[in-house]
Amino acid sequence: MQENLTALVESAGIVGAGGAGFPTHVKLNAKADTVIINGAECEPLLRVDQQLMAGQARRLLTALDKIVAHLGAEEGVVALKEHYHTAAEALQRELVNYPKLRLHLLGAFYPAGDEQVIVYEVTGRVVPEGGIPINVGVVVTNVETALNVLDAVDGHPVTEKYVTLTGAVRTPKTVRVPLGITVAEALELAGGPVVADYRIVNGGPMMGRIVPPESAITKTTKGLIVVPAGHPLLNSLERPLGLSLRQAATACMQCSLCSEVCPRGLLGHRIQPHKLMRIAAYGSMCDPAQTPMNAYLCCGCRLCEYACVMGLQPWKLNGNLKGILGEQGIRNSLNNKPEHGAPFREYKRYPVHKLIHQLGLASYDVDAPMDETAAPVFAKVTLPLRQNVGAPAEPVVQAGSKVEKGDLIARIPEGKLGANLHASISGTVTDVSNDSIVIQA
Repeated sequence: MQENLTALVESAGIVGAGGAGFPTHVKLNAKADTVIINGAECEPLLRVDQQLMAGQARRLLTALDKIVAHLGAEEGVVALKEHYHTAAEALQRELVNYPKLRLHLLGAFYPAGDEQVIVYEVTGRVVPEGGIPINVGVVVTNVETALNVLDAVDGHPVTEKYVTLTGAVRTPKTVRVPLGITVAEALELAGGPVVADYRIVNGGPMMGRIVPPESAITKTTKGLIVVPAGHPLLNSLERPLGLSLRQAATACMQCSLCSEVCPRGLLGHRIQPHKLMRIAAYGSMCDPAQTPMNAYLCCGCRLCEYACVMGLQPWKLNGNLKGILGEQGIRNSLNNKPEHGAPFREYKRYPVHKLIHQLGLASYDVDAPMDETAAPVFAKVTLPLRQNVGAPAEPVVQAGSKVEKGDLIARIPEGKLGANLHASISGTVTDVSNDSIVIQA
């Protein structure tokens, strides 16, 4: 069964739908004692996973049950925030039919959905520095990813994506759309932006990125947030690296608040953002026990910025350090294995509602109900060949090829990490480039 499910998932082109994009068939080619469905949906304003858990509880548990059996695991756990009442109740009603499965309710803190944090919350195990959940016998998968696995069993590849459309739009909602339509086309399904000058954040406000309206919906698109120009969130996301470094050099007062809330530091990993900030001012961490390589332990959650009373950006400095080290061929060699989290960790978890107010997004923290009506027919899609961690897919079609929705149009390169790509609409291939495939209906 293991080989069969792995092959089906690989054929279907499934990757982590929560944003990471790691090919799922690789995760399933393992043995684990615990499988966790990550339903934390930590990013403020996003609603996709909560709605899928509530509306497709039985399908999700069926998918989890299959993955548990496939991996030879002892149990499967759906981990979700305790205030996702509708989803928790729907899942609880169905659990009687799945003896190996249970729920785990998480507190309303950020980032509960970090996969290393969720492993600790559910199992009490600490993933080693620089490690992944399978190092402690756990596989973590996203809600929509698990549902895609069930679709693969039924012979359906990944051709569509659930996306929350929110922020400064006329009618916030969650929709299911074909891969490859533009961000602008997706936003029109929510009535479009209600402001003339705006930016679009793909993903959540914490770990998302600003994208142009003409960019494509991909397998990892989870939410689109329209933010008015001049919003404080943009002042953070658009702050140039050079300015962040100058501010770190002149304004960091070494209060260590960033280190107090760092989620990986609270797992016992040797990352102390306030000491890494010293590099900007002194070119040194001023501590022989520390090294710039500690930046590799940063998960990029950005929480340090909102704990800082000066609004500094340790996460951006860490990202810069990772880039410099990588360019020099220096890889992470930190692999300490803490047995437990930091003392008083449970009292240092950052309340998500406080974070929403700090982000200036309280007025946008509204329902974005699932729109179950069929999406309109789209005349054209542009499907990027790289929608996953690893190598881009290699086209198996050419301009002029006729394709049906679900047909394979690009495959995993031989011997490399990647994911297959399928047509999201029926039509004619009009362009094949090094970056994408265009299909015209």
